[in-house]
Amino acid sequence: MTIAQRRATTSPSFLSNPKVRERLDDILTPLVTILILLALWQLFSSLPGATLPGPIQVVQDTWTLILYPFYDRGGTDKGLFWQVFASLQRVAIGYSIAAVVGIAMGIVVGLNKRVAKGLDPVFQILRTVPPLAWVPISLAALQQNQPAALFVIFITAVWPILINTAVGVRQIPQDYNNVAQVLRLPRKEYFFKILFPAALPYIFTGLRIAIGLAWLAIIAAEIVMSGIVGIGFFIWNAYQNGQVSEIILALVYIGLVGWGLDKLMVYIQNRILPQSQRQ
Repeated sequence: MTIAQRRATTSPSFLSNPKVRERLDDILTPLVTILILLALWQLFSSLPGATLPGPIQVVQDTWTLILYPFYDRGGTDKGLFWQVFASLQRVAIGYSIAAVVGIAMGIVVGLNKRVAKGLDPVFQILRTVPPLAWVPISLAALQQNQPAALFVIFITAVWPILINTAVGVRQIPQDYNNVAQVLRLPRKEYFFKILFPAALPYIFTGLRIAIGLAWLAIIAAEIVMSGIVGIGFFIWNAYQNGQVSEIILALVYIGLVGWGLDKLMVYIQNRILPQSQRQ
């Protein structure tokens, strides 16, 4: 046996590496699942009486939109990239306001039991209102589509951030508070060295839930509001024109963007939180 043959037999195979096999499994398992679902969808769409197009028909009908997502003919006649980008801009603004207000209010509610008792019924009532129900009142109050859409995003996303922040503040170990009292830490140091780090995992839980709700809210708001660029308005316009394949393609875009936003929040969370506090 030559030296080269010995090395070939003793060196581990590429696929025998546990990390490589795990990584391949993470990629191939979802891919196979998606292919099976697409095959089932195509099968059911081919049955007599089926009203929705199958994946092959969807691709054929929307091939131009798939190939040219960046086109811009003015007005609301834009490619899907610009429709999604417009919606994401609204989400970024409304979500940012909700994060600031939600975290600030959550800290106040978490620290003060009397404030919590007074505001808890209001929070519980308002947070159960669906995003679509806020659209008419926001339009009536603000008179314009853009600020009304931002308000719908804000009022939908603020509650999970506020509630989770308040829970995180209440869950701070009493030992931490005792140490702060013994050391007579100033309020600023207590906030940045004890309260905020201890509540941060709960805050990120609220932020992660809120980003999904914000994305859902803007789609609902744009469907009702007319004449604005956005993926929600794109869906409603396609429905009015009977273009079901375009609606399905837009739903795929919505799902992928929502998935991407969630992964982005997980990435930020893992970059900021220590290993022991990650979910």
